[in-house]
Order: sequence, then C-alpha cells, then structure tokens
Amino acid sequence: MTKIAFYGSSLLSSYWNGAATYYRGLIRQLAKLGYQVTFYEPNVYDRQKHRDMVPPTWCKVVVYEGTREALKEAAAEAREADVVVKASGVGFEDEALMDHVLSAARPDALKIYWDVDAPATLAQLGQEPDHPLHGQLQKVDLVLTYGGGDPVVYGYRTFGARACVPIYNALDPDTHRPVRPDDRFAADLAFLGNRLPDREARVETFFLDAAAKLPDAAFLLGGSGWCDKPMPANVRYIGHVSTRDHNCFNVTPKAVLNISRASMAANGYSPATRVFEAAGAGACLITDAWTGLELFLKEGEEVLSARDGQDVADAVASLTPAQAAEIGRRARARIMRDHTYAHRAAEVHRIITSHISPRQVEAAE
Repeated sequence: MTKIAFYGSSLLSSYWNGAATYYRGLIRQLAKLGYQVTFYEPNVYDRQKHRDMVPPTWCKVVVYEGTREALKEAAAEAREADVVVKASGVGFEDEALMDHVLSAARPDALKIYWDVDAPATLAQLGQEPDHPLHGQLQKVDLVLTYGGGDPVVYGYRTFGARACVPIYNALDPDTHRPVRPDDRFAADLAFLGNRLPDREARVETFFLDAAAKLPDAAFLLGGSGWCDKPMPANVRYIGHVSTRDHNCFNVTPKAVLNISRASMAANGYSPATRVFEAAGAGACLITDAWTGLELFLKEGEEVLSARDGQDVADAVASLTPAQAAEIGRRARARIMRDHTYAHRAAEVHRIITSHISPRQVEAAE
C-alpha cells in the first residue's frame, strides 16, 4: 500500500480555508484506490474551533500546534511515506515547513508541491527572485496545481519545475447533491465567499453593484469577513456558512453566483470549488466570465456567465424559475459525467504510478 504524507491547511475545517472541499474530495477517492493518506494540519486561525468534519475513516489526520518545534516533529514523519506532498497556503511557516519536509523525505520518495493558488504564487515568484520557493522547486519531482491550464504549466516550467500538471476542482457527489430548499437561504441571487483582498473589488462589481441595480430583488451574502462592508438594503448578510449547509445554500435561491479571485480570473482555467458544489446540487449558476469555462460547463445551457454587475442584474431579472431549474439539471448531468473527484483521483493515480514505477525499477537494479 502506497503511503502519502500530505501537509496542507486543514482537512477538518473549512473555516478561512477554501481548499478543504478540494482536499476532502481528492483524498477520499485516493483512499478508495488503495492509498494510505496521513494529512498534517497546523492548529492555527481558530480552524480547530470551527471544525465542520469529524476525523474520517479514510484518512488519518494529525493536528500539530502552531509552533516551530511541533512543525519539525510533524515534518519528520515524512520519512515514513512513499509520496510526500507539501501544499501551498498551509498557513504557518510555509517556507520552513517545505524545507523540513523535503529534508525528512526519503531519497526514493516522490516529492510533490501542490499549489492551490498557482496564479498568485507564480506572480509572487516573478516579483521576488530571492523567494525560497525558487530553490525548493529544484528539490521536488513534480508540481500539481489546483488548476490554471497551460499558462500555469508554462509558468512553473519557466521557473524550473521538472513537471507541472493541473488537477482541477471537481464534485464529490456524496457530499454535494440536491436537497430540499431551506427558507434560511431564500433569495433571487446568493453568493458565498470569504472576504479576501483580491476578491473584494470583484464582489463589489459582480454582486453588490448588481444588487443596487435590482432594489426589488433579494440578494444573500454568505462567508466570513463582510460584517462591516457597506451593502445595498436588499442584501442580507448571514456570515460563515458551514459546509453542512452548502447544499441548502445552493438549491434554495433562484440562482447562485461564483466570483473568481482576481488572479484566477486573469489566468483562466481555474474553476473554484463553488462551481462544482453548485452544479452538484443542481443549482443554476451564474459565474464571472473566465477563459476555459467551456472545458467544464457549456455557457448558456449549463451555466450563465457575466462580464460585470449589469450582466448579472440582467440575468437575474430575466431568469424564470423553470429556466433556472433546467440549467441546474444540465449542469449536474455534465459534472457527474466528466468532473467528479473519482475522475481526478484516477488522474493523480496515473501520475503517481508513472513517477514511482521507474524509481522501483532503478531500486531493483
């Protein structure tokens, strides 16, 4: 059984941690393929106080304190693994964690850097020639990314990565699925997302401006950090929404909105987990327009796209409940056919196998 040591932000909590759904979906499916995964996460940002998942049977989770000493102890356990993964954005001493994990890993272990925000990372590498990741990339065998398409692959190869493969977000059908509507989330349009510096201006444009243009429509905002944000009177803010309520949040409004972070929108080919969560629940999704959307959903039939707040307002005003339901039905069918985490895990399995097999041959010789 192939052992994976995975160092990431958090598997147990989605609090200020948008990657949780991605990690859960992938690792659960990798476990079904026979991998033994241990996930290491630091106890920071109050995530352990806001757990929305109990430790699963399909993955061992090790929570270590946010101290240098605890970090070193957790990193040292990488020596037991056949595959060692260090994700971006762990949230505590990322650069030191990368160094310690790479140092602890066995020479024959497959070493992977998994970037869950590749466009932003590549921009940082371009601006900071002395960033530690430049040197660390020379010590990893492979870069996997949350998405990004050819622009991200080219960027990482330019900075010296031996190989780079995007592993896109997807749907976990057991977690995100159609449910009964819930009046708590009733609205004409709902948006769920934390308040982040490279998203806020786009939320103003695509969501708040659209709300201002439709004063008689009901808009719903979920996510952390928006409590002091000025909003039109027809926007109802409900704060952090637990993952256990995401299905209700998606199916209840007439439509839900996806707004990409600025770096991902500029790069393209970077669908957020929200896209697949919404489609999996059979919701009618309106998304900001970005290059590569057609790889995942067909515009006009399985998803609606918008260039600005006026486009969003026009879509909400003209959309009938019957039309919204049909778009949601088609979106779910497409995602179930082509874009589940079972599809993604099979791809990761092929990649790992193709890298590990030559090492085993070399070791036998």
